[in-house]
Amino acid sequence: QVHLVESGGGLVQAGGSLRLSCAASGRTARSAAMGWFRQAPGKEREFVASISWSGGNTYYADSVKGRFTISRDNARKTVSLQMNSLTPEDTALYVCAAGYSDPLLTPDYWGQGTQVTVSS
Repeated sequence: QVHLVESGGGLVQAGGSLRLSCAASGRTARSAAMGWFRQAPGKEREFVASISWSGGNTYYADSVKGRFTISRDNARKTVSLQMNSLTPEDTALYVCAAGYSDPLLTPDYWGQGTQVTVSS
């Protein structure tokens, strides 16, 4: 089992930056791929980014490539998402995920999510 807790969401103006963090707990947390999904009101949940257990492989949705950077610290069992050049279209509930597929397209574990709101 892996338990995930997100932090770092909030309200930011367009063009600004936010950094999301996700703390993982559980015996297999270090060996799991981790990532972020998001869900905007009235839309389906979508993949944002993921990182392999070693940190050697990273994957991004086209919509965030070049603006978002995912990283992990296995010693602390955390994954972070640095989000730059935010636009109102990035407004969503951001959910941390973990699992054993690489890229992480079918997670086994989910957090509760943290809200990101970008004002124009």
